[in-house]
Amino acid sequence: MTKIISITSFKGGTAKTSTCLHVGSALALFHKKRVLVIDLDAQANLTTGLGFDPDEQDSLAPVLQGEKQVQDIILHTSIKNLDLIPADAWLERVEVTGNLAGDRYSHEKLKHVLKHLDYDYIFIDTPPSICWLTESSLIAANHSLICATPEFYSVKGLQRLAIFIENISKRHTLSVMGVTLSFWYPRGKTNKSFQEIIETTFPGKLLKSKIRRDIAVSEATIYGKPVFATAPKSRASDDYKLLTKELLKLL
Repeated sequence: MTKIISITSFKGGTAKTSTCLHVGSALALFHKKRVLVIDLDAQANLTTGLGFDPDEQDSLAPVLQGEKQVQDIILHTSIKNLDLIPADAWLERVEVTGNLAGDRYSHEKLKHVLKHLDYDYIFIDTPPSICWLTESSLIAANHSLICATPEFYSVKGLQRLAIFIENISKRHTLSVMGVTLSFWYPRGKTNKSFQEIIETTFPGKLLKSKIRRDIAVSEATIYGKPVFATAPKSRASDDYKLLTKELLKLL
């Protein structure tokens, strides 16, 4: 059975897209899993991060509107066993246009679109906000992976996100798989305080693997490839491999 993981964050700058790209890539490269990553953010950073121009591709928008089949928009990436559903600007307000505008059950649409796809794992990169796309992603998913940074606004946003996820989980089968911290500085003076807030908000869900700050991640984006291909000996490469192994055990 395909496991669907929604990667979520209440604010931008939490390495949500990088986490989606690198965990998906690591599963395909090092664990030989069949993986689909979905770019559900109109900014399309995951799409460009894998070497595609979002202006030249179809996103999930026409699929959600019933105009295309999901198989028609899936792209094969340069990484074996890793496929992509790209994003475009049309996703921004797709829920208030066309067939979705008058559909009271529109939040369920993505769940039905994905349920017949044959992959080991599907990861959904969501917008950095609580919006229709994020809610649709969580309804479609089995698990939520939450991204945060050891910063005040990032951690405070987790409390609102926790309430949002709890409300969805009352109606749909959804569990929080873990909270991952990026831009980690091991000697940060406030690390303990931030981790205590996370433990209070999501008890027992803070992952051991932390992603340290590394310019290699930004550089990899320029080439449209994961850091495993552009800087295989970097800190980020090591950290994302460890995070992927930890997530595999949880899954």
